[in-house]
Amino acid sequence: MNRPLRHIAVFCGALALALLVRATWIQFVQGDTLANDKHNRRVTIARYAEPRGDIIVGGQPITGSQAVPGSDLKYKRTFKDGPMYAPITGYSSQAQGSVFLEGVYDKFLSGRDDRLFLKHAKDVLTGSRPHGGDVITTIDPKVQKVAYKSLTDLKAQGAVVALDPRSGKILAMASTPSYDPNTFSGNSLKEGKRFKALLDDKKNKPLNNRANREIYPPGSTFKILTAAAALEHGVVTDINAPSGAPAPYTLPGTRTKVGNDVDNSLCDKVSLKAGLQWSCNNVYLDAAKKVGKDKMRETAEKFGFNKEYFTPVRAAVSGYPSKLDAPQTALTGMGQGSVTSTPLQMAMVAAGLANNGKVMEPYLVEELRGPDLTPVEKHKPKVMSQAVSEDTAKKVQEMMENTAEHGTAKKALISGVKVGAKTGTAQHGMDVRDERPYAWFVAYAKQGDGSPVAVAVFVDPKDMDMPRSEIAGGRLGGPIAKKVMEAALKK
Repeated sequence: MNRPLRHIAVFCGALALALLVRATWIQFVQGDTLANDKHNRRVTIARYAEPRGDIIVGGQPITGSQAVPGSDLKYKRTFKDGPMYAPITGYSSQAQGSVFLEGVYDKFLSGRDDRLFLKHAKDVLTGSRPHGGDVITTIDPKVQKVAYKSLTDLKAQGAVVALDPRSGKILAMASTPSYDPNTFSGNSLKEGKRFKALLDDKKNKPLNNRANREIYPPGSTFKILTAAAALEHGVVTDINAPSGAPAPYTLPGTRTKVGNDVDNSLCDKVSLKAGLQWSCNNVYLDAAKKVGKDKMRETAEKFGFNKEYFTPVRAAVSGYPSKLDAPQTALTGMGQGSVTSTPLQMAMVAAGLANNGKVMEPYLVEELRGPDLTPVEKHKPKVMSQAVSEDTAKKVQEMMENTAEHGTAKKALISGVKVGAKTGTAQHGMDVRDERPYAWFVAYAKQGDGSPVAVAVFVDPKDMDMPRSEIAGGRLGGPIAKKVMEAALKK
């Protein structure tokens, strides 16, 4: 072979080798990335080529699939009671993608999950088309309906979370105002405009999940955690002993005096128990100051603050800051200052105390089930932490039950059931005189041994037609908490 032909042969061989290397790289290294790229039209076509599996509540599907004539995306998602369940299901849109359970379990619902491999292999052999699996939730439909209806009847922005303290099951998760994921589940121009209108609604923010993705100052509901920290760290040993905290209370190192919503005479130097009964700020400012920022933060973190966790939907991180001076530390005792919380987090605090100090990981999915109805994966309840001792928790329970029976939380009382509760009103904004405060309420109900339900209610009354003086956690949140707990107890 002469030299020019040899050079051409070597060059062609090098090109062939380069093609083989590139093809191998794309198939085995970049394959998954390219296959799942949001701009890969074939991925979207495959996702909507068959009916998706369903999200199940109370044994019944709350989702479905509808054929779309004349489209290469053959099926679009449908939702039953879409606005009520939107904080749980999220949306699955041919144009906008998927979020929440629809997003977390997108592959499983569309049948592309590796856990369905054996089922798919069988489908190939039998010539059947692959189908997605079902996601079985922990949601109780009666509790969810009461939670959502109570918020919509109030015509308020807000959220409700109900948990089973013994296991961590999420029984209800409602957020208002909500949206209907049916209205933009396809990819038409009209549906795109509807989604944009939801995004552009900065006043109501309907796409925001206020139950577990938004954080707020928790106000006086945080006092139950302050009480737990004071007892756990030995700052208070007798919940009935006078605190010595004067009312009004001067923040340490300042001349700023903090008063109370009730007459200061009811709060002056009263005990931790009486301080919770009347929601006395002075008692809990003083308790937090004495516990100190590090031990307050340690207790808060044992209840779940400063941690990212998944239900499996990611929850926003509730925060107890590490850098606080003395007056800022005192303010955290009444849930103000730099403390922030999701309603889910405050439900976890109430649930942990109701469960004798043991905080269970909250979870939203009970089981993943294959298209042939066989279980693929089952959730096992997990202990997040023993936040405080059983003795501490029982003392806080005694205080919360006294607050429900004789104090500011009477609206949550249920005949024949032991209820513990705490109200909260949280100031917020750059100028608290201009902003209407948030209303909070946390509670649990006992029936026999242990507590089957704990609840947190959050209400933002900024657009409600009522005087600022009438905004209070007991008035707005108490009746909702009662209805939700009653629904949970009717099983």
